[in-house]
Amino acid sequence: MKDFDMLLAKYAELVVKVGVNVQQGQTLVVQAPLETVDFTRLVVTKAYEAGAKYVVVEWIDEQLSRIRYDKAPDDSFGFYPQWEADRMEQFAAEGGALLHIKVPDPLLLQGVDGAKVSASTKAAAVARQKFQVYTRNNRISWSLIKAPTRAWADIVFADLPEEKRIDAMWEAVFQMNRVGDADPVEAWRDHIRTLKEKQEYMNGKRYKSLHYRAPGTDLRVELPEGHLWLGGGDLNEAGVYFVANMPTEEIYSMPHRTGVNGTVASTLPLNLNGQLVEGITLTFKNGKVTEFDAKSGREHLANLLATDEGASYLGEVALVPHNSPISRMNRVFYNTGVDENASCHFALGSAYPVNIEGGTKLSKEELLAKGANVSLTHVDFMIGSAELEIDGELSDGTVEPVFRNGNWA
Repeated sequence: MKDFDMLLAKYAELVVKVGVNVQQGQTLVVQAPLETVDFTRLVVTKAYEAGAKYVVVEWIDEQLSRIRYDKAPDDSFGFYPQWEADRMEQFAAEGGALLHIKVPDPLLLQGVDGAKVSASTKAAAVARQKFQVYTRNNRISWSLIKAPTRAWADIVFADLPEEKRIDAMWEAVFQMNRVGDADPVEAWRDHIRTLKEKQEYMNGKRYKSLHYRAPGTDLRVELPEGHLWLGGGDLNEAGVYFVANMPTEEIYSMPHRTGVNGTVASTLPLNLNGQLVEGITLTFKNGKVTEFDAKSGREHLANLLATDEGASYLGEVALVPHNSPISRMNRVFYNTGVDENASCHFALGSAYPVNIEGGTKLSKEELLAKGANVSLTHVDFMIGSAELEIDGELSDGTVEPVFRNGNWA
């Protein structure tokens, strides 16, 4: 137990110092599931020790969401309180930091009408558009992290006796976040340096397009002029370095909105707002999804694509080697924040303005003109495997291998 307590304290310190990188006199909002109360209290302690002025914890009880979908009137799901969105916008405008323990139950909304979920998700996205500018442009420090809950552990470690699943999940969370290292903070700095090397390599190449090939996948993705690859973390508006996703193994950029053609097949299940979608296939023409299917959860995928015009276009292209530490665990985590770091992936929906030169200063219309996608949504889906091959095409037409057998060539 003593070793576990030590690792838990190291993890709390890591997400405070490396994830959101709390600064002296800063306000921090922590969004946390009720089940993570002990770990959350430790995070709050570490945040105050790091100099936080005020820490607010917003407790998440997913069962309340389920009750709403089961009991609320059908015409209520298009509503989201504007005062709630305004509160978050004011918090961001004052330079606060956001830490979200994001571990949605993959089976929470089984049997719920997908149209209700879609309407609710869209209403929240519309109301929170101004707040989203702060995170998508990295104006503030924000970080999504993981901690075990019973529902998550039960599906990921269903092969273990029930009483061992939470412990196994903690072990996995520690492992994927390098918490077992003698100095996890320094281990993360080394890891970020490695990701930066790949980022600089790809930025130096300036590929005009990437060609993906794998079973079910034959896709050509053009990259806009001035695109930027990022990885590890980034600087916020105040010049403070933070890591938006822990764990992270990716470098990512944006595709040209109208330059995606061909077919792609997903390789891992997608937890879409508490609804599982598996076996996705998408066909693109001039950037837009023209055909789609899924082995399960097709209606949820249809609702996602109907969110708005931009939901049918790609907003992110991310490279992750198949031999990444999370992939080597050989386990599906049913959590995008984990699974996307075991696999190359794309995202349907909005691009991150930080992925194009000068993008954070551009309007929506200017971003579209540059080839960046704009949407209310941003949903990653995994397409990597040991069979994935990627070629990069240079501006002079030269074609070079980027990935072979799922790993960097």
